[in-house]
Amino acid sequence: MKKKDIIFTIGLCTFMGVLWAVGMLVMGLWIPVRPKTYIWWFAAIVVLTLVISVWHSIKEDQSDLPDPKREKYQRKTQRRRNKKKR
Repeated sequence: MKKKDIIFTIGLCTFMGVLWAVGMLVMGLWIPVRPKTYIWWFAAIVVLTLVISVWHSIKEDQSDLPDPKREKYQRKTQRRRNKKKR
């Protein structure tokens, strides 16, 4: 994991924790809800956090970028192949 991925994950978890706490306060103080609603609110926050995290990892996936070591190996083997053909 890169540093920016770790910062994103920590920031996302912090933001979602604050959002969960604000939702709990609003439901507890101003909006009368059934007790099961608290469980659904928690589940929604967890699922939303996971969805955003997975989306970010897919978006930032750089596994398709060329590996410098593999490129060097390809250049070396290509030279050998070209010499054999001559």
